[in-house]
Amino acid sequence: MGLLFTALAILFVSGLFALIFGKNNYVASVFGSAGAVIGCIVGIIPAITILTTGATIRTVLPWQMVYGSFTFVLDPLAAFFCLIIFVISGISALYGFSYFKKYFSARHVAIPWFMFNVLAGSMVLVCLAQNVLFFLLSWELMTISSFFLVVFEYQKTAVRKAGWTYLIATHIGTSALFLLFMIYSNFAGSMDFSDFGNVLPQHQMTLCLILAIVGFGTKAGIMPFHVWLPEAHPVAPSHVSALMSGVMIKTGIYALLRIISFNTIPSWLGYTLLVIGIVSGILGVLFAIAQHDLKRLLAYHSVENIGIIFIGLGVGCIGLSSGNMMVAVLGFSGGILHIMNHAIFKSLLFLGAGSVLHATHTLDIDHLGGLLKRMPRTGATFVIGSAAIAGLPPFNGFVSEFLIYLGMLLGIVHFDSNNSLIMIVGIISLALIGGLTTACFTKAFGTIFLGEPRTEKAKQAEENDGLMTIPMILLAGLCVVIGLGGPFVIRILHGILPIFIPAYGTELVTAAHYLVFISIGGILLLGLFFLFMVLRFFLLRNKSVRESTTWDCGYNYPSARMQYTASSFAQPITDLFNFVLRSRKIIKQSDAYFPEKSTFETETPDVIRQKLYQPIFLFVKKYFSYLSVIQQGKIQIYISYLVATLFVLLIWGMR
Repeated sequence: MGLLFTALAILFVSGLFALIFGKNNYVASVFGSAGAVIGCIVGIIPAITILTTGATIRTVLPWQMVYGSFTFVLDPLAAFFCLIIFVISGISALYGFSYFKKYFSARHVAIPWFMFNVLAGSMVLVCLAQNVLFFLLSWELMTISSFFLVVFEYQKTAVRKAGWTYLIATHIGTSALFLLFMIYSNFAGSMDFSDFGNVLPQHQMTLCLILAIVGFGTKAGIMPFHVWLPEAHPVAPSHVSALMSGVMIKTGIYALLRIISFNTIPSWLGYTLLVIGIVSGILGVLFAIAQHDLKRLLAYHSVENIGIIFIGLGVGCIGLSSGNMMVAVLGFSGGILHIMNHAIFKSLLFLGAGSVLHATHTLDIDHLGGLLKRMPRTGATFVIGSAAIAGLPPFNGFVSEFLIYLGMLLGIVHFDSNNSLIMIVGIISLALIGGLTTACFTKAFGTIFLGEPRTEKAKQAEENDGLMTIPMILLAGLCVVIGLGGPFVIRILHGILPIFIPAYGTELVTAAHYLVFISIGGILLLGLFFLFMVLRFFLLRNKSVRESTTWDCGYNYPSARMQYTASSFAQPITDLFNFVLRSRKIIKQSDAYFPEKSTFETETPDVIRQKLYQPIFLFVKKYFSYLSVIQQGKIQIYISYLVATLFVLLIWGMR
């Protein structure tokens, strides 16, 4: 545990030094970025050690707070999440050093670096906390630090609005956690997690699991509690978006898994998680397809991938409650591995979006194009991330989704008719999610990186420096390594699965055996790709290669405007699912004999936000506005309120 405490100390101290030297942006960035990278490297060591040995380390420090104990526990589940946090935080910090340079002349970056390091450290503390008060303090520290990072460009109205949306939504979720932990603490007679095991009666356990899904699901971004996510992620700095989407929302999954581990898993929980996963996955990818802003598109894909994780966990819970350990192991393994895989490829995609923004100053997909020739490293890594998030071999996203598919296929064979039908629905839903994701990233990559530049900014784009491209190359490499090394990677779960599946035996070895064939197929696929590349090189090496315009059916004045736009590419899909998306088409055209400029736009608002949350908040705003009568702005009146309150409390105490 000493190395872990050292890593946390480096993170917090380097953040403080960034504040101390905040007047010099370069020095502050050096302290913030280098401290984060060094601290994360140190923290990776104990996380890997615990994962490989399956051990558990418990440390209790003196704490005089009532009902409290300053308890740290690093078990395989916490180590798995800590490993993800340290890897993505370190890579994001390295990227952020160059990303923040463009702000040096306009504003100070010391506070953002301090908050970045606090966010990384607080996420680790959330995973280590084994006491209710310690957990909630770490949870709130994580929320507040991420809020300040989201509103980094607070001068913009949209940024402030997104920040408040995030803060309100996450605290609504936290209110459910207070009730959850109150019930647990009441029945356990303690606030330590170690005393929470199987202490609840049936009805209270059901209520607590529902509260956990609502409270932690809000942080994770499941439907319909996702509304903060597509607002906050697009406005944050890109390396912060990578950290929040790749890692921070997973703390909600971690906490939900921890709560699940306290109880014997009920049969209804698997069905609930599966339904939530299907709804979040399908709606998330549908709303993503309709987006024009690249980071907003990626934010909705976070909702989609959280849905895939929930599908995997749901399959695992159904397998466990049905007594089929193989299905349980495949479901939990696929869901938990997808947590890591999503952290890698989603962080890669957000960093790629930041690289595009840094070079072109826009994230509007329809204003880009032709960037692959101008930004080859960004384009190459982005296409790897796109293939990985679409679940295509031989990349990491395919490995975890394959395990979930396999678990559902085995469920069809071995379950009764009702559960088999549920597995069939799960397979169809996951296949639909995968197909729509492939279409979405074909749109995104094709419109942004292929074709010709649609604007002058895209035409003048240049590749960014090494400190921005190296992190993307590292993450792209991890996508390939995990995709090819699935049989070895899955073995890190040997200490995690017993937390949920106490009776499992050789099922994890069998799952690793299945992945051997996936790895062989992936190696052959990559070998075939490189073979064709070598063949192409030798066939063209002595020939001249000319470039010309694409055949345009005889049109005399070709331009970039003749290309497919992202909207036109996605229109068949958005029209097919318009009963869900409710997209609006805005057409401005001239009926004059000599037509003037015409425009066509599409807009897809978030239906859940518009139809569910806005009416609720408008209702609350209307009736709470009546309370403004007691806010007179005079100190004398506020003092009288205090005196009246103390008088009432005094009378109450004398009863």
